[in-house]
Amino acid sequence: MAGHSHSSNIKFRKDRVDAKRAAAFAKLSRMITVAARQGGGSPDGNPRLRLALEKARVLSLSRDAIERAIKKGTGESDLGDYEEVVYEGYGPGGVAMMLDILTDNRHRTAADVRMLFDKYGGNLATNGAVGWMFERKGRFAVDPAPKQGEPLGEDRLLEIVIEVAAEDLRQEGGTFDILCAPTAFAEVKQGLDRLGVPLRAAELAHIPTQRTVVADAAVALRIIKLIDALEEHDDVQSVFSNEDFSDEVAKALEG
Repeated sequence: MAGHSHSSNIKFRKDRVDAKRAAAFAKLSRMITVAARQGGGSPDGNPRLRLALEKARVLSLSRDAIERAIKKGTGESDLGDYEEVVYEGYGPGGVAMMLDILTDNRHRTAADVRMLFDKYGGNLATNGAVGWMFERKGRFAVDPAPKQGEPLGEDRLLEIVIEVAAEDLRQEGGTFDILCAPTAFAEVKQGLDRLGVPLRAAELAHIPTQRTVVADAAVALRIIKLIDALEEHDDVQSVFSNEDFSDEVAKALEG
């Protein structure tokens, strides 16, 4: 369970959720509403709703907003026929990308996403093209600068991983991710809450098992712009990619 560092996870990646909080709230509200419509308003019997609520709480979505989203899902309003889809693609420099999608019009969304890939020098691929380079995991991003208490160090976090029966601890760019099997997500989250571990994200993620090194700053910038554009799309819930920026590229982007 030793930590492993990748220079790719620099400041622009760590601050992405904070910089796009309003958009994240809107997407979370829709995720909660759709989950409540499909499986009922009780998280006890609705795993999808339970996951959406965990993500909402970590990002501090207000209780009122959560309740409104659930009521909308269990009401009689027409939400459309939403479905969850995973898109795969290649970004600039051959970087592999996995996209979690929630859409009521798969053809429209596919056309939009394909256009964005084309615009920034990538391409939308077929199912299975890059999926073999990722594994599905529960991911808990530990807040590196909690509002209360001291940041947790690697030694203590390794103890916590064992205590909550998680699988791994990974260090990237000065932050730590706790990983677990998807089926253990709720149990691990309860354990982390019990131990007071400060989190900045909790989700089911596509974790890269291999990385694509990017040594050109211009290519790296196009990758960043593509990820930004994809994350701004209403139907794109999450973007996961396997870029590994060289130290020189990372410094150029931070400068």
